[in-house]
Amino acid sequence: MTARRSLIDELDHVLTSGTDAHRLEMLMRITDLFLAGANRYSEVQINLFDEVITKLAIAIEPRARARLAIRLADTVHAPVGLIRRLAADNDIAVAGPVLKASPRLSDADLLATAQCKGQPYLLAISERPSLSEALTDLLVTHGDGEVAHSVVRNAGARFSDAGFRILVMRSAGDEALAERVGARPDLPRQHFLSLLDQAFNTARNRLAMENPRSGVRAADVLTAVAGGTRSNARQVSDGYAARQEVLALRRTGRLRESDVYHFAREGRFEQTAVALSLLCGIEIDAVEHALQEQDHEIVLMLAKLAGFSATGVKALLLLKTVDRGISTRDLDHAVKSYDRLQVATAQRVLGFYRTRLQSQSLPPTG
Repeated sequence: MTARRSLIDELDHVLTSGTDAHRLEMLMRITDLFLAGANRYSEVQINLFDEVITKLAIAIEPRARARLAIRLADTVHAPVGLIRRLAADNDIAVAGPVLKASPRLSDADLLATAQCKGQPYLLAISERPSLSEALTDLLVTHGDGEVAHSVVRNAGARFSDAGFRILVMRSAGDEALAERVGARPDLPRQHFLSLLDQAFNTARNRLAMENPRSGVRAADVLTAVAGGTRSNARQVSDGYAARQEVLALRRTGRLRESDVYHFAREGRFEQTAVALSLLCGIEIDAVEHALQEQDHEIVLMLAKLAGFSATGVKALLLLKTVDRGISTRDLDHAVKSYDRLQVATAQRVLGFYRTRLQSQSLPPTG
C-alpha cells in the first residue's frame, strides 16, 4: 500500500509540475516495467499499472499515445481500462493498433466503438484476426466499400446468414466485391446462387447498354454461360456434405416430409434442396432455381409432386422468403392455391420448367 501511495504521489507531482518530457519519460519507464513482467503480475498489480499509465497517457500528446498503443496492442495482459480508452481515442493513429489486434477488447467493447465512431475505426476492426457474426453484421451494414472489402478478405471473419445476404446485395455493381464474396468457402449455397444470378443480370444489362444492336445476341450468350455455370455448380455440389446427409436418410428409408420440414425451418437450404430433388425426381439445379425465384408457383408444384401437407408447404415458403419475409395473408393465399393444384398439372408445368432451364445451358444456334 505504501509503495502504491509513493508511486501515485510521484505521478501526481509529474502531472502537476513536470514537463511533457518528464511525463513521457515516466510513461516509458512504467510501460517498460509493466511489459517486462506482464505475465507474472496479479490482477491487483495490473490494475495499479492501469491507473498509473492511464493518467499519464491522458496527459501526453497523441503521437506519444500512438506509440504506447502500438507497444500494448498485442499484449495479452494489457490493462483493460487503458486499452478501452486507447480504442476510443479520437485519433485513429492511437485507436487503430488496439482495435486491430488487442485481445483485451471484448465484442461489447468493439461494438460500442463501432457504433459511435467513423469509417476508419470500422476499417481497423475489420482487420482483427477473428470477427464474430455480431461484429460482421455491423460492419457490412454500416461500413463503406473499403470496410466491406476488408471484412470479406478476412479469413477469420464469421458471417451470419443475414450478413451474407447484405454482402450479396452490396455486390451489385461491385465486381471485385462479388468475386471476393463468391470465393469465400463459407458462403452458403443459396447466397452463391443469388450472387450468380445477380452477376449474370448485371453483365447482361451492361452489354445491352454498350451495344444495343447486339443486345439480344449478348443476352443469349450470357444465358448459356449462366446455365452452364449453374450446371457446373450443381455437378460440383454432388459431393457436398448436405447431399451425403440426405442420401443417408434416404438409404435407411427415413427421408420424409418431416425431414424436409425440419431442414426448411432450420434454414438449411442445401439439405432442403437435395431432399426435394430426391423426393420429386427433379434435377437439383431446377429445385435450387425454384427456391431462389421471387414467384412461388414452382415450389408449390414441387411440394405437390412430393405429396406435402400445408405445413410442409409453409415451411418451404418461409425458407424461400427468409430474406424479404412473407405476410400471413400471402402465406394463406399460397396454401389455398396449393390445395387447388392438381398433381397432373404440377407434373405438366414442371416438365416445361425443366425443359426451359435445360435450354438455357445450350449454346445459341445460327
